Amino acid sequence: MLFGGKKKDIIGIDIGASSVKLVQLRESKGVYHLSSLGIAPLPSEAIVDGAVMDSSSVVEVVDNLVQSLKLKTKNIATSISGHSVIIRKIQMSIMTEEEMEASIQWEAEQYIPFEISEVNIDFQILGPDPNDPSQMNVILVAAKKDFVNDYVAVFSECGLTSSVMDIDCFAMENAFEANYDIGEGEIVALVNMGASAMNVNVLKDGVSVFTRDITVGGSMFNEELQKRLGISDEDAETMKLGGNVDGVDKSSFDEILSDATENLLQEVQRSLDFFSATASDEKIEKVYITGGVSRFPKIKDLLGQRLDLPVDLLDPFNQIVVDEKSFDVEYIGAIGPLMSVAVGLAMRRVGDK
Repeated sequence: MLFGGKKKDIIGIDIGASSVKLVQLRESKGVYHLSSLGIAPLPSEAIVDGAVMDSSSVVEVVDNLVQSLKLKTKNIATSISGHSVIIRKIQMSIMTEEEMEASIQWEAEQYIPFEISEVNIDFQILGPDPNDPSQMNVILVAAKKDFVNDYVAVFSECGLTSSVMDIDCFAMENAFEANYDIGEGEIVALVNMGASAMNVNVLKDGVSVFTRDITVGGSMFNEELQKRLGISDEDAETMKLGGNVDGVDKSSFDEILSDATENLLQEVQRSLDFFSATASDEKIEKVYITGGVSRFPKIKDLLGQRLDLPVDLLDPFNQIVVDEKSFDVEYIGAIGPLMSVAVGLAMRRVGDK
């Protein structure tokens, strides 16, 4: 899934269900500086369940965004998630990276519900299993080739080279680790709350120990408003962001939003409960939320109450130097929650594994 080359600058491009986010960073003496940043909306249904459904629309939006920012670099890092991506934490006998390369296809067959010939496979060795030194823990990732190729084709049409293909939850982890210090043995959960899906990633000592994609997101708010008030998607979006729509009674609005919020939070809680059930002695100490839905009023507090845990907004620019002469700092603060995956991607380099 990842293609080689020498370490060169890269643009991080996150194609979500509702928008395309772009970030370019410059690294100097171990410190990241923001070089470029942009966001542009996508037509609804252009991306469905993480898959490219309307490639010409996506090409147009990506191309316009890249042109408007006058970017010189053609190398990009992007990421995928959804039904066509499988992430498994597995155990294998201790072996070298080279031995692993040779045996991964056979190993993967046991864990992947797709034909092996139809998927790209990658892995990362996490290290020896603390309970059994003859075994090692490995993260195994498989993504359907046609799914990956659709993304690669979009960027090719824009004259861009897909140098790194990542997974949403690992890109989010990248952004988190560059911006926050984790205490030894500390367990934190990262929840990316997007328009059509949420990614949950639990980290222990900065290493991913549990991941899950949830196929509901912020669009659930719009769907509930449309269904229960009989309005269009555009009107639902207007109301969701606090505006008024002629002829629509707002009295049931709070109740509808409250029901949709409850459903989303329930899904997050289920995922974290599942982690707790499988890791009996390990307790999540803090949750960081990001993505468009994390900006909704009260989400942070409601999730904190439901989980009985401290919940914070993940700021992907927390430790990144932002030049106030070049960027509107207030604007960056406002869109920060949307940019976590793109920031994590922008930290990659051509040739990264």
